[in-house]
Amino acid sequence: MMNAPIPQTYEQWRHCITVHCGIPLTQDYVRERLSIWRNQKLEETARFRRLYGDQHWRAVTTWFEQAERELLQSPTAS
Repeated sequence: MMNAPIPQTYEQWRHCITVHCGIPLTQDYVRERLSIWRNQKLEETARFRRLYGDQHWRAVTTWFEQAERELLQSPTAS
């Protein structure tokens, strides 16, 4: 995996996910990730918070929520 700076904005994060990681931001993917980030008892969430801090965890959660809103507003949303 390519070393890239940690995203600081929604646009940087979206580019990182979709371009660098090659992960499409589908409704299913976004919902799955939100269910993980919102559950503070999960080890994956706890590990992310330890590694990147609560501020970045909150930012990433907010960015996934923004992606979810965009998907729901998209005319191709199903």
